[in-house]
Amino acid sequence: MQKKWMIAGASVLVVAGAMPWIVGFVTQVQWQKATEEVNRSQPFVRMETGDYRRGVLGSELRGSLVLQNPDTGESHHLDYTANVSHGVTGSLLDFKPVGGWSPEGVDWFPDSEPRLTLETRLWGTATVELEAPTMTMTNEATGESLNTSGGLARVEISDAGSRAEALMVWPALSLSGPEVDIRIADIHLEQDMEHLVGDVWIGAGELDVGSLVVTPKAEEPVNFRDFSLTSATAASADESRIDSTVTIKLEEIVRANQSYGPHRLTFALEDLDVASWSSLTGGMSDLQTMVVQAGPDGAPEPERQMAAMEQVNQALRDLAASGFSVGFPELSLSTPEGTVTGHAMIRHPELSADERAGMLMVMQRLAGDMSLSVPTALVETYPDVRLQLAPLIKQGLLIEDGDQLVMEAVMKDLMVNVNGREIPLPPLL
Repeated sequence: MQKKWMIAGASVLVVAGAMPWIVGFVTQVQWQKATEEVNRSQPFVRMETGDYRRGVLGSELRGSLVLQNPDTGESHHLDYTANVSHGVTGSLLDFKPVGGWSPEGVDWFPDSEPRLTLETRLWGTATVELEAPTMTMTNEATGESLNTSGGLARVEISDAGSRAEALMVWPALSLSGPEVDIRIADIHLEQDMEHLVGDVWIGAGELDVGSLVVTPKAEEPVNFRDFSLTSATAASADESRIDSTVTIKLEEIVRANQSYGPHRLTFALEDLDVASWSSLTGGMSDLQTMVVQAGPDGAPEPERQMAAMEQVNQALRDLAASGFSVGFPELSLSTPEGTVTGHAMIRHPELSADERAGMLMVMQRLAGDMSLSVPTALVETYPDVRLQLAPLIKQGLLIEDGDQLVMEAVMKDLMVNVNGREIPLPPLL
């Protein structure tokens, strides 16, 4: 019996000793796949691995992040190194920029340097984490400065890349310049995502900002308090349709001891056909990639461009034929003179097979409605607002209703009826 235990113990030791080498091999393969996926999924950032020296207990790699500007065609290289530590179940990659975190002769991080790590596991989980200390950046030529507190940003990817969770906590950030000072406090971001199909992801997220104070020189500061942006995308039971909403809230705006709020805006996409939406986003991504690859002086390959445009056109038709709704179901902006309210929604009915076959254009069956109510006192008090709304008032698109200027519009059969006035729509789609 003792001999069996000795053999079993020796086997465990052999496996444990071999695990770091196995982990190192798997980590290198995972890194290669991850860089290929990043480069394939978008055209703006390209990852290049120059040298990967794998050892038993650790590895070293050198690489570059290539940031491409689609407008100018210019690219910027950020070279980095990483020390890789191999464990029994995973690896830890510790990244550092070549030349350090600050330019030569400048110290952006007086207390300690940032730490950027990537922790991987054999079962496919990866966690990217940035621990940022206090940072101070000053441009002597412009007089601008950027100061931030320490912060944390983390992204955890699991299920072979099909799930992702993100977290960012940043207590304070300020930007000062000759013309204006901006201070942001209590930034908190959480996001959960799950891959559905193609380019379609579902999940929920929320961004909260405690306050944003803008102080122009020689003017009163403006404080935007308690800002939040929440998003949610959910699939139907059979995963053939998705609904998505984005809600923006701002509790109040404070200026010169006067406050007004709350403010709320909601954007919604409802009952979207998943296959058509995935094809549409994929085609648009292909067009974008072709433009970036061609550069500012080049032109995309005509055949590839035509194929992508045809994909986008067909996807739009399929999306419309399957039925959907899109728009702003809620708008509410509080002002000292009263509340601006409104909504705007556009819909397309689901078509039968025969109706799809005879479908000439998307706009033919589009329908929608819109409303807007603006306090008359707001227009009378602020000349800029009056100047912007004057053409609408003159044409009868905004009419007086008590102490409000209102607009009621209905769209149907390529016509928009605004306050009883019919306006034909050009068949654009």
